[in-house]
Order: sequence, then structure tokens, then C-alpha cells
Amino acid sequence: MPELPEVETVRTGLSRLIIDKNIISVDFDTPKSFPNTNADIERFLLNTHFIAIRRRGKVLMLDLSSGYSLMVHLKMTGQLVYRGEESFGAGHPNDSLIGVLPDKSTRVTILLDNGGTLFFNDQRKFGWMRLLPTAIIPDEPFMMKLGPEPLEESFNFSTFAAQLKRRQNTSIKAALLDQTVLAGVGNIYADETLFAAKIHPKSIVKFVPRTKLKLLHTAIKEILLFSIEKGGSTDRNYVNAEGKRGSYIDFAKVFRKENMPCPVCGHAIIKIRVAGRGTHVCVHCQKLYKETVK
Repeated sequence: MPELPEVETVRTGLSRLIIDKNIISVDFDTPKSFPNTNADIERFLLNTHFIAIRRRGKVLMLDLSSGYSLMVHLKMTGQLVYRGEESFGAGHPNDSLIGVLPDKSTRVTILLDNGGTLFFNDQRKFGWMRLLPTAIIPDEPFMMKLGPEPLEESFNFSTFAAQLKRRQNTSIKAALLDQTVLAGVGNIYADETLFAAKIHPKSIVKFVPRTKLKLLHTAIKEILLFSIEKGGSTDRNYVNAEGKRGSYIDFAKVFRKENMPCPVCGHAIIKIRVAGRGTHVCVHCQKLYKETVK
């Protein structure tokens, strides 16, 4: 699933590509991917233009001049890809993963007045684009449950520690994956930040020393920012708004590095299961905290 850096990279790309573009038409293959009434589409989507692209956690909000927004969750395999008129018929010359669009994974096609098109692709059909009044989106139950944004200035260590306390009896990785604790961190960046802080993912939150949690807080900010700089992580399906790969995986220390030497100590990185997810860890570098540290 695309995580904060990937969704943020899509946000910045779309902000550059589609702001002020008018929507001429929309086609979709299933209401599951585009659960909106024809009346709302006619009144609040068609013949409006994009005025802002925002992100909250792993969710995008494409704000429209009608006072409505397209709220987009990419889920596991969703992609938002813009194509200019000049790229039709030959794909995109710089693409690594996306060829000619639309293709069999295209769920929604939005034609813009400049001849460009915004495609919502989703192989597994778990993602969606919902048309909602912009003003009510913060009150949506899903949005109200989201934890703090890790890249905002207000996300200081005190806030982080208080959020973790809510999951003090779970593993530290389970706490990081909980979107009510922290918005936007998923499997890739949980593994990477825990390695940077030298904390074993199975460590119980309440037993992790405060000094280690401070290292983790710093690592979360630094690694997320670095991944955004690299365009996010293309592990499987993720591409940016132009259909290109992100390169953070090339710089990852442990994620997808099982059986390879740890970049710090040289011991083999192993893959285990924590919080129901495949988890990459160096058991030599990352300490397991299960009881009170003196």
C-alpha cells in the first residue's frame, strides 16, 4: 500500500499538473471504485476545475471549484496517473511501470479541458474516489480517527510519546502501523525507522527506553522526508503522478533485504512476521525490549 511519502509525491505531482484544469467528462467501470450518484457528478464534478490537492495520512483530497472534493484512497494497488494529450498512443517515454492508458486496470478516466486525462488505475479494486462536500471531509469517521501527521511541526516528541502510550501493551511495530496512533506510516517505513532507532519490531512499547523512542521519533521524520526526496518507494505497484517509479527502495536498509548483510554489522537480515505483516530486521543491531530496562 502506498504510504505517506508515496501519497505525498502523488500530491505534489498532481498539484503541478492539474490545478486550474476543467473537467470535461468522467467514465468509470464500477461503482465500487467510483461510488457517486449521477446527479452529484453532473452538479459538482463536471465543468468544475481543480483548485487544490491535499493529503491527510494516506488519503488524497482533490478540491474542486464547486465546493466538493474527490476523496481518494489508493489502498493496495491504486494509482493516479496524469497523461497529456501528446503521450497518447505511445505510452510515456520515461515510464517504468505504466504503458498506454487506459488499460485493463483503469477504473476511472477523467478528461480535462487541456486534452490531458487523469486515470485512476487499481488492479485489485480496493481503492476508491468519493465525491464529497469539502467542508465535511474532516468530519468523516475515517478521517476523524487518524493520528497526527508526522511531518507537521506540531508532531514533537511529547505528542509521539503520548500517542504510543495508547498502545503501550502492543509491539512497537503494531503501534506504528496503527493509523490512529500516527498517520501515514506503513510496513516499509515501520521497518526502516525501527532499524534506524535499533529497536526490534517485536519490542513491547512500554518497555522501550525513552532514549530509544526519541531516536525513533527523529528517524520517522528524517526517513519520510528522504523518501519524499527520492519520489517514494516502488515496491510493486506504486508510481507517481506521471507513471514513474520512486527510488527509495534502492536506499532502504532492511526492507526487502532478507538474507542480505546488514549495512551496519554485516549479519544477515531476516524476515519474520510481526503485527500480521512481513517484517525485516537485523537481530544483531535491533534490541528486543520485553521487560523494564533499568
